[in-house]
Amino acid sequence: MYMSNSTGDKPSTPLHSVSVAGAVIREDGRMLAIQRRDNGRWEPPGGVLELEETPEEGVVREVLEETGIRVEVEQLTGVYKNMARGIIALVFRCKPSGGEARVTPEATAVEWFTPDEVKKHMGEVYAVRLLDALGAETPYIRTHDGVRLTSTR
Repeated sequence: MYMSNSTGDKPSTPLHSVSVAGAVIREDGRMLAIQRRDNGRWEPPGGVLELEETPEEGVVREVLEETGIRVEVEQLTGVYKNMARGIIALVFRCKPSGGEARVTPEATAVEWFTPDEVKKHMGEVYAVRLLDALGAETPYIRTHDGVRLTSTR
């Protein structure tokens, strides 16, 4: 779903899509990650925010749908913009509250990674979303080109 800048008879131009992701961290410090079915990449669980839901509701729904894990949202830890695609991702630190990790229609694998495993298995723009959540007192704000971070706070 895109917002647009439609004015009168001019065609509408897509501006941004908003997604949410969960940085789900267990008490032992391991972090939840999925291997996406569509592209094989390891990422935090998440997806497009629905119009009728709050960001917190969206992250709870997405994590459960993609992993089988129920979560409690703790706090917003980062805002990330993919400059090339116009996608803004809101990442929330969450703690697991139930369920069992399982493969789903969106994920071919669901794993609990250490921070070192996150760095090893994920591309930089996704790894940083989980690693930022480890100690963030206030949200990080970062942009990237789809492959590499282009700015940080």
